[in-house]
Amino acid sequence: MTKKKYIPNIPDVDKKRIVIVGGGFAGLKFVQKSLCAHYQLVLLDKNNYHQFQPLLYQVATAGLEPSAISFPLRKVLQKEENIHYRLAEVQEILPETNEVKTNIGYLKYDFLVLATGADTNFFGQAEIEQNALAMKSASDAILIRNTILENFEKALLQENEQEMEKYLNIAIVGGGPTGVELAGALAEMKKYIFPKDYPELDLSKMRIVLFESSKLLAAMSNHASELSEIYLERMGVEVTTGIRVTGYDGTVAALSDGSTFETKTLVWAAGIKANLIAGLPKATIARGGRLLVDRNNLIKGYPNIFAIGDLALMETPKYPNGHPQVAQTAIQQAKLLAKNMKRLAAGKELLPFEYTNKGSLATIGRNRAVADLPGFKLRGFVAWALWSIVHLFTIMGVKNRFFVFLNWSWNYFTYDQSLRLLIKPKQKFQQNFTEFSSEIVDKKQSFATKIPTGQDFISKLTSN
Repeated sequence: MTKKKYIPNIPDVDKKRIVIVGGGFAGLKFVQKSLCAHYQLVLLDKNNYHQFQPLLYQVATAGLEPSAISFPLRKVLQKEENIHYRLAEVQEILPETNEVKTNIGYLKYDFLVLATGADTNFFGQAEIEQNALAMKSASDAILIRNTILENFEKALLQENEQEMEKYLNIAIVGGGPTGVELAGALAEMKKYIFPKDYPELDLSKMRIVLFESSKLLAAMSNHASELSEIYLERMGVEVTTGIRVTGYDGTVAALSDGSTFETKTLVWAAGIKANLIAGLPKATIARGGRLLVDRNNLIKGYPNIFAIGDLALMETPKYPNGHPQVAQTAIQQAKLLAKNMKRLAAGKELLPFEYTNKGSLATIGRNRAVADLPGFKLRGFVAWALWSIVHLFTIMGVKNRFFVFLNWSWNYFTYDQSLRLLIKPKQKFQQNFTEFSSEIVDKKQSFATKIPTGQDFISKLTSN
């Protein structure tokens, strides 16, 4: 039997160890509440940074740099002696031995906090998953930006008008905040940016279509939903509700009403699913892959494993289907869990979680936004200004806030996004593989020319 390899250089101390999986809104907020007086904390994440997901769409539309919405996890932990971070991907939970298995070794825990967040949900549609673009990480956003810019460059090379339109058209699937905000940003690029960058193209042929099976901003009020549709249509976005995208082969999107839409760029923002880790029984998993937790965020059936944020499904009288999978839920659950861990160390009873809805915001473009706040609603410039302030001060790091503010100011007054760069990693392996394949083909052809054909062989025999 192979001996287990444990993650080295994490010191054994007299304090109990809390292992946190995930450095998103929930995991990082939990760590920031500094439980070092009572516990040793170990944070595990496959990325070495925290990213501000609500602004990913601005990276995808060349408004912000990826670094402006990302913050190094180690910088957060620099002054904390009893908090350790490891770049690791957790592969399995072993509750019977209180361990987690990672790609860099095993790690023991006294308490485990799962905050792995959620990923794009393609609802089992393999063809769409293979060909569509998702937007759940900075690398996804860069890929969208690259795809849009590259398709515009390819559009210039098309002689056929119908082929050109395929490269210009953009489809967005999903009318939640991500889809609405992305559609608005692309509409502004069509109006202010693309005509200057691509004067040779007839941009009246470009279509930005937003597909939503129900209504826009379904989690917000009817007032916000109707306003967002009006705003988008005024900006030139074609809003198609009540129709689903049932397939996409990379060029043609098949729709539930039997029609099709031709595009080389389809962004899927239609749903999310929890990032599960192997090791927990099916009885703990609810709809959307979320883990069933009690009012203290304890996974049902386990006295020392917690789940917070998008991963957790807590059924309460007010929220029988679980709380909304938004940043505020994650932050509030993380804060209370940190407080409860201190109470646990002091032998006090744990406090139940109660969600406080602080409102919802969505921006549709320059000076256009909707806001559902407790007791009242906002629209237009006031809502847009509030959205900007809230997001600016939620970003981690003074430097990041400064650069975001600088970019926003520049974009607002100049009507220009200056980050329209096609930056792609060098495909060294693919290049070497292609060269190797070509060499084999050349040698094969060279060898084949040296072998006489059947007719040549007969001719030689008869001549002799």
